[in-house]
Amino acid sequence: MARLHLFDLDGTLLHGTAAPVLISRQLGLDTEIAALEREFVAGRIDSPEYAVRVHALWAELTDTQVTAAFEGAPWLSGIRETWAEIREGGDYCAVVSLSPSFFVERLTGWGAHAAHGSRFPAVPFTEPVEPTGILNAATKVEIANRLCAEFGVSVDDCVAYGDSLSDLDLFAAVPVSVAVNADPRLVSLATHSYVGRDLREAYDLVRHDAV
Repeated sequence: MARLHLFDLDGTLLHGTAAPVLISRQLGLDTEIAALEREFVAGRIDSPEYAVRVHALWAELTDTQVTAAFEGAPWLSGIRETWAEIREGGDYCAVVSLSPSFFVERLTGWGAHAAHGSRFPAVPFTEPVEPTGILNAATKVEIANRLCAEFGVSVDDCVAYGDSLSDLDLFAAVPVSVAVNADPRLVSLATHSYVGRDLREAYDLVRHDAV
């Protein structure tokens, strides 16, 4: 039976940072995004409110700046190689992230079968962000279920990779999980834990697991 590997982005494929931080840095808004991140992590704002406020923060954002943020990001090593091996073995790989869709979806060019992020309008923005399109921990599970149906696999055939509390619901829903450079609370739920900067090593932990 084929397996579906589900990867988080921020703090997982990206080492020690998040896409909104990298995008904001291109605009010289490090202080502003740091304050917004603190509010979100502390639970003072939810995902839709975060999205509305970061959309306003990025009013002058260009596609060139998004490209610079993506290409200069501190990615884990071996992402393309890991996904190529997953594909060659007849399995599937997808990215599901709370970060903006216009950043996340670029990972299909690296070999992901699918990449889902919070739905933002195209850059440069000419439309508002729609709060109902913003992901959270629960909607990550809903997307995983839709991907299972699309690829003809069961949730019991899934492996999840993540680092933070936004991955808790997904880790609880699948039989195999890898905590990558993760919050200790997530590590306690995971079937495997990895600390390092090479996705190939994290994948090695589940390469031969029977799901």
